[in-house]
Amino acid sequence: MKKTTFCIIFSLAFLISGGGHLLAATQSDTPQSQLPVLITACGQSPDSSLIKAIFMRAKLEHPTPAYELILEATPEDLKAAADAGRPFKSMMIIMGASLKGMGAAGISIDDEMERTEKLVEAARSQGVTIIGVHIGGMKRRAQGADPGDNTDELSIDAVAPNSDFLIINKEGNADGRFTTIANEKQMAILTVAKNLDLLEIVKQIYGQKYPQ
Repeated sequence: MKKTTFCIIFSLAFLISGGGHLLAATQSDTPQSQLPVLITACGQSPDSSLIKAIFMRAKLEHPTPAYELILEATPEDLKAAADAGRPFKSMMIIMGASLKGMGAAGISIDDEMERTEKLVEAARSQGVTIIGVHIGGMKRRAQGADPGDNTDELSIDAVAPNSDFLIINKEGNADGRFTTIANEKQMAILTVAKNLDLLEIVKQIYGQKYPQ
């Protein structure tokens, strides 16, 4: 079925009394996915730790662990989970490169792109929903990187066009790059004004009401 391209902008500025919900969002507008979710990264982005913290706070109900962070996830991790009877149903790939992180791990952006390509292929074969996430803003994009450093853009190239939908920090889409990708691929893009809004996004994606 053809996906509808849209953009939902969430902001804590829209929070009001009487339920605490964000006015700009309804659960029916948000793409749905299933648990458990594998959280990984393309480029060793430290933002993966923030996403893990969001899931910890969300306290999603699931008979097995609702999420797992494997920074350098491989197809073998997907297979191991499936063989253990707890296959991942969705996967969040955090876009954004950290030269420091990759250096410490002894890997390059080329290594990360190659690993991500294989991971995406394996996820597709298992019916895993792929969610591309970029929450680092423009400071993590090429505009905020050292001269000649395009590793963050290469991370985006590897993930965004191969996702089922995107979650993006509004400031990081100032040049409209993610909107262009979403339009070309006919995918949904969820845009948060602040990373604190990610808790509501996660609750809605996984079909659980935001706590009153």
